[in-house]
Amino acid sequence: MIEIMSNKTRSTLRLVAILIVALAVLMQLSIVVIPALFVYKFWLVVIAFALLLIAGK
Repeated sequence: MIEIMSNKTRSTLRLVAILIVALAVLMQLSIVVIPALFVYKFWLVVIAFALLLIAGK
C-alpha cells in the first residue's frame, strides 16, 4: 500500500483538530470570546471532524 501521509503529518492534523474543538468548546462556555469566530462555532467542529477523517488510516 502506498503511504500518502507520514505519521508526523497525521499527528499534526489530529493535534490541530483537537485544538479547534477545544477552542469551540471554550467559546461555547464563554471562557474564550473571539467575536469574529463566535458565529462559526459549528463549522469549526465540522472542520475538525473533517481533519480527523483525513488523518485516519
